[in-house]
Amino acid sequence: MAGMTLTGRVLKFDEVRGYGFVSPDSGGEDVFLHVNDIEFDKQLLAPGVVVEFEAEKSERGFKASHVRIPGRGELRAEEPRPLPVHLEVAPAAEPVDDLMSDVLTANDFRREVTEAILASAPSVTGAEIRAIRDTLERLAATHGWIG
Repeated sequence: MAGMTLTGRVLKFDEVRGYGFVSPDSGGEDVFLHVNDIEFDKQLLAPGVVVEFEAEKSERGFKASHVRIPGRGELRAEEPRPLPVHLEVAPAAEPVDDLMSDVLTANDFRREVTEAILASAPSVTGAEIRAIRDTLERLAATHGWIG
């Protein structure tokens, strides 16, 4: 297993502590995953996400390095792929006060939107997620849905 490129699924990842574990598709021990070894936004790591990585033997077992999401290429904000549909945000006349709805923080909104996008379209790239999320965030701000 050491020195080979493997694929596996994220079992868990603690974003605050910066580590988690991957279960290799080829079987065997779970592989330790550290935030410093991923090559994309750590917010994309969630249980079930398929990753590709190099396995390195360490004192405590195997450790993943050069961790990436297959088929996504490099996730650079400055090189987004064009979206298949042009989303235009029309300005709202005025925000409507709705006593029955919660206003999310911008960070909570981004997190929930990212999770929803990944759940519905797991092959979307990081750049595409950012473009969709930015458009939805502008729409939400226009309607007063985020604060």
